[in-house]
Amino acid sequence: MDFPHVDLPVDIIAWTDVTEDILNIYKQSCRLKACIFALCLEGNITVSINLMDAEIKQGDFVVLLPGTIIQFYSQKEKVRIGFVGFSEQCISKVNVIQSTLHSMPSILRSPVLHLESSVATYFQDYFSLLGRVTTGPYGMDEELIRYTLKVMLYAVDRMYSDSPIRSERLQSRKDEICRRLVQLVIENYTHERRAQFYADKMGISIQHLSTTVKQVTGKNILDIIAYVVLTDVKSKLKSTDMTVQEIAYSLNFPSASFFGKYFKRHVGMSPQEYRNS
Repeated sequence: MDFPHVDLPVDIIAWTDVTEDILNIYKQSCRLKACIFALCLEGNITVSINLMDAEIKQGDFVVLLPGTIIQFYSQKEKVRIGFVGFSEQCISKVNVIQSTLHSMPSILRSPVLHLESSVATYFQDYFSLLGRVTTGPYGMDEELIRYTLKVMLYAVDRMYSDSPIRSERLQSRKDEICRRLVQLVIENYTHERRAQFYADKMGISIQHLSTTVKQVTGKNILDIIAYVVLTDVKSKLKSTDMTVQEIAYSLNFPSASFFGKYFKRHVGMSPQEYRNS
């Protein structure tokens, strides 16, 4: 079991005027199967990308690779975003890693990048062109879409390669340890909730991992593990018909009773109460 997986209904979708009404679809955490590029044109909104909170503001460019866990939070003002997305089937025909070889580490570490207005306008125009490609005289031409994706990936790779993306943060060993921990938790939370397991996987002592996580995030390791687990659980309670027992077993809790106590300790109510709230 995993976060609900979200894909696109067609190979490519491009919009130049996405508003908060559409973003509300992603109020529950989900894991993307698609590859999405977005540019904030107006307002700001707080999102969670791979369980890390980020504020998206005007001029920010966002890269959401397949496998990204995304959730949008409430915004306090009008939001308008340009957007282009490529489906899982479409990206399977293009080597995303190879196409972004130079910038992939930077994209993974900093999926949100602020653009100068001249560069932002370039991508805004590009999104508009992609919208015309999908509705123009050639329709959903498979080869045209594939080459369009390759050009998009090249442009993103060039943009990231030319930008000094928070170099001081990228050089932070402590920051890297925290990001690696979150990545490992995402990969293993359905069967492993022991802090020692993650310290062993990272090849560092539990003391070093605990101290580093506390200094960087203000949380302890078990807080982060619980956050991942509960984010998945809450999504299942709200968006599926799975019973509490089925959810407990999907996450390898020894019993529904133990799972219920775990959930109530962290959330303050039982799983069923949360589902009905």
